[in-house]
Amino acid sequence: MSGAYVLDCIRILIVDDHPVVRVGLSSMLGVQSGLVVVGSAANGADAIELACKLSPDIVLVDLRMPGMSGVELIQMMRRKQIPVRILVLTSFETDEDIYSTMKAGADGYLLKNTTQEEMVEAIRTVHAGRKYFTPHIAARLAERLSRAALTPREHEILSLLAKGCTNKEIGRLLSISEHTARNHVNNILEKLGAKTRTEAAILAVQQGLVQISE
Repeated sequence: MSGAYVLDCIRILIVDDHPVVRVGLSSMLGVQSGLVVVGSAANGADAIELACKLSPDIVLVDLRMPGMSGVELIQMMRRKQIPVRILVLTSFETDEDIYSTMKAGADGYLLKNTTQEEMVEAIRTVHAGRKYFTPHIAARLAERLSRAALTPREHEILSLLAKGCTNKEIGRLLSISEHTARNHVNNILEKLGAKTRTEAAILAVQQGLVQISE
């Protein structure tokens, strides 16, 4: 494989403490057109080092690992601002697992019993800058998000945020100060586990928390 071809491919780093899983994923993904596995790691510390060294586009992360957990690894990568998209690949699907990984900064969530076709689709979707959750996982996430208990005022502000309103515009429309609007927006981001206003707006629409009319 030429260097130019490798650069054109989606570069993948696999992080899982089970050798059989790492080898299996490497073999499966390595034969897919446009994908290349650039490395694998058995723990979080090695994953951080390899991510900095190999510059992958996508990191496939297991949740249950000795030492640093998958969630802690995601948090560490985000704190270090390592420019990667992160796709969780796990056998676990509790509400808290799903919510915690999204809040930590994961871009998608897959179960290990997923099909090869779906895994490739998820990798390509996340690489394109979009989130990837199967309908089943998205439903679980929506259920968990609904328990974040947004106040009526926060729902009102979230609707305006989803329409693209600035804090100043929100304040004017609701007759509150811009500072108060900003505080409400920050609380909404925290409750939704979103890092940006745009992400919060997308999640709100996707999960049916708000509806955008024409």
